[in-house]
Amino acid sequence: MGETLTYGPLDATPEKILVALSGGVDSAVAALELVGQGHDVAAAYMKNWMHEEDPFGECPWQEDIRDAEAVAEKLGIPFRVLNFMADYRERVVKYLVDGYARGLTPNPDVMCNREMKFGVLLDWALDNGFDAVATGHYCRRAEAPAGARFGSGPALLSGVDDNKDQSYFLAMITRAQLERARFPVGRLRKPEVRARARAGGLPNAGKKDSQGICFIGKVRMNDFLREYIPDRPGEIVNAAGEVLGTHRGLHRYTIGQRRGIGLPSNSDFRHYVVIAKEVAANRLVVAFEQERPAALWHAAVGLHRINWIADMPPSEPVDLLCKVRYRDPSVPARFEPEGPDNGRLLFKEEQRGLASGQVCALYDGERLLGGGIYP
Repeated sequence: MGETLTYGPLDATPEKILVALSGGVDSAVAALELVGQGHDVAAAYMKNWMHEEDPFGECPWQEDIRDAEAVAEKLGIPFRVLNFMADYRERVVKYLVDGYARGLTPNPDVMCNREMKFGVLLDWALDNGFDAVATGHYCRRAEAPAGARFGSGPALLSGVDDNKDQSYFLAMITRAQLERARFPVGRLRKPEVRARARAGGLPNAGKKDSQGICFIGKVRMNDFLREYIPDRPGEIVNAAGEVLGTHRGLHRYTIGQRRGIGLPSNSDFRHYVVIAKEVAANRLVVAFEQERPAALWHAAVGLHRINWIADMPPSEPVDLLCKVRYRDPSVPARFEPEGPDNGRLLFKEEQRGLASGQVCALYDGERLLGGGIYP
């Protein structure tokens, strides 16, 4: 699905680029690639959350800063640490906590890209004479040809490594942000990134990939949220309203969750799954997965707060591809616009467990058009 297009290269002219070094190998190779291409490169570590009094004790910020600084020293580029903690609390943590408190399932990584990496950091870079900000995301920025049905000019494409593609996490950045974004590793596969890091003598070439909340570290979401949202126990019920048990707080659960509900199943062949959160009544609704509960499966879903990266968004119903969540494969759907930032998706095949507050990314083939949020 999607147009068969030939996307042209961008950014052939040397630029002054600020690389967001995280301490990991992907952003390190992004800096290595840009230096090799002849750009004027500097690096910055964004100190958004980690600090000496961190209550979790699992945030490797000191090690990450040392690794980022060592990479910059190896490449011979300027390096600095930028403290954006106040912005991060206001723009990402507040969004995250408010969403969970209202029974939603927000995505802090998507918001971090829009508000921090290509928001606060990009603003700082432009104010300090840089042309663009580069990251280690596995996605590509290219030139859409004239006549492309969603507009020409800079386009955001999925990464060539299907296993590492991170274009989903850029679904809510703006077109203006894309103009100033650079993704040097998006044309590489992960093994190639590792190989280039070793060949370039980068000190973190063998460092493991990090997992966790954007810029917070190896912290489980429930452990993070307990610092901000007190548990509020309530009833666990089935679709008929029968009380089956007690939950610890609705913010601890999401639609489609099967593990950690706290209910024993009736047999080895049936297990419970979360199908709804009744916020006003503070009740968690569950059903048996094997009975294929209708509330868990969606033939269609609304989208609101749609963000269009493409400069010619669809004004009429159109067939697209979408990622209903990050790790899911792209699926075909009919998109029906209902206003400038609202619409409806009709799936070719029903989709499981779509939670309010989650982000859905919209594609035309490999081109990311934008994204919206489930209401």
